[in-house]
Amino acid sequence: MTGTIPKMATNSDGPRRCAWAGSDLLMAAYHDHEWGVPCHDDRQLFERLVLEGFQAGLSWSTILRKREAFIRAFDWFDPAVVAAYDVDDIARLMADPGIVRNRLKIESAITNAQAFLSTRAEFGSFDAYIWQFAPRGTRARPRTHADIPATTAESDAMSKALKQRGFRFVGSTICYAFMQSVGLVDDHTADCFRASG
Repeated sequence: MTGTIPKMATNSDGPRRCAWAGSDLLMAAYHDHEWGVPCHDDRQLFERLVLEGFQAGLSWSTILRKREAFIRAFDWFDPAVVAAYDVDDIARLMADPGIVRNRLKIESAITNAQAFLSTRAEFGSFDAYIWQFAPRGTRARPRTHADIPATTAESDAMSKALKQRGFRFVGSTICYAFMQSVGLVDDHTADCFRASG
C-alpha cells in the first residue's frame, strides 16, 4: 500500500517552499502534500506518531526514505496488528535493513499501539482525542524557519498527557513535530506557496 506516500515533486524550479524542504524531491513532495495538512484518519495519525518517534536523533529525510519499508514492516500501521506483536515480530523488525533497527523504538511502537487502541476506545477515535491539543485562536505565521518553535505549551501538554496514557517516545519536541506533520499547527513560512494567509 502506497496510498499515503505522495508522488515525488518533479519541478525543482517550481514554487517557493519552506527552507527545510530544500531541493530534495522526496522532502518537497512531503512538504507540498502532507506537512501541515489537517489529518483526521486514525491509521495515518498512528503512522505519523510512530514515524516521529523513530525520527528522534535522525533526520526526517532518513525516515522518509525508509517510509515505504516501515509501512510494509509494520503491517501498514494497523494499530490492532502492531499492538499484538510479540518477540518474534521484534526479532523480524530488528533484522529488517529497510527500517531503523532500534530495539527501544520498535518496542515503543508496540506499546504505543496498545495505548493508541485504549485511547481510541475511550474517545471513539484517536482523532477526537488528539485534536483537543490544537492551539486555539490565531497564531502569527512564522516569517522564517528560525521563527518556528521546537516546542509549545500545547506540545508540552500533549506530551504529558500521552505519557500518562502509556505512550513512549513522545517528548514535547516529538509531539510538536507530530503536530506540524498532521496539521494541528500550520508552520509554513510566510514566503511559502503553502502559506494560507
